[in-house]
Amino acid sequence: MSLLSVVSRTAMVSCVSAAVALNVAIAQPAQKPFEPTVGQDGKDVIWVPTPQALVDKMLDMAKVTAADKVVDLGSGDGRTVITAAKRGATAHGIEYNPKMVELSKYNAEQEGVAGKATFENADIFKSDFSHADVVTMFLLTSLNAKLRPTILDMKPGTRVVSNTFDMGDWRADEEAVVTEGCSSYCKAYFWIVPAKVDGAWTTDKGELTLRQTYQNFTGTLKNGNVVTPITDGKLKGAEITFTAGGTEYTGTVNGATIEGVTKSGEKWQAKRGA
Repeated sequence: MSLLSVVSRTAMVSCVSAAVALNVAIAQPAQKPFEPTVGQDGKDVIWVPTPQALVDKMLDMAKVTAADKVVDLGSGDGRTVITAAKRGATAHGIEYNPKMVELSKYNAEQEGVAGKATFENADIFKSDFSHADVVTMFLLTSLNAKLRPTILDMKPGTRVVSNTFDMGDWRADEEAVVTEGCSSYCKAYFWIVPAKVDGAWTTDKGELTLRQTYQNFTGTLKNGNVVTPITDGKLKGAEITFTAGGTEYTGTVNGATIEGVTKSGEKWQAKRGA
């Protein structure tokens, strides 16, 4: 046998061996990183998975679509992020436990949404999630309250949903309880981040002074010596409604300007400051 033949045969055997090894590697399923235990310790809370029925309800309440960016705070095994990704949303989970992050990535791959569902090993209190259209969470009320200032600084209209625990004195815009397919931790709270309108505004009707408490507000409309109280003041994201002197006002808050119409169709505008 010539040297060339020996070399060729050796090369062929090496290629076949590599191909076999590659096929064996491909045939082997990815190994699940680890099996989490309900009640296992976390940074601020123990881990308890959100029932899938409530995950679905929470995303329904937030009206999640493919156009949304969803961020889950304390994403656990990734089920909320994965479910949002299955709806077409770009979904991201922030989780402190690195093993849970790896498990979430594994689960996303198994569900075929790894391109839409991403996960980050980080502290939610040190993370920037200001780009989110929807925020989901399953934390304690005390932790929700700690996050509240950050959430209220997000863009008006951001939707927030929490499993079981509320946001303290920031009352939810909507509450729901799932009775089918859920035996514990079955209540969801939903908020819409309101625009900031507290303070003085100038309008063609006079000086509008608003005193805001989250999505609700009171105040007065002063024209000369006539002071008219504001009633039914409500914010839904950037949408504002109130009544003054029997006139119903609706409008849209855009930073330092509000523009809208009265119920009779008359246009009105307000600008922040005197």
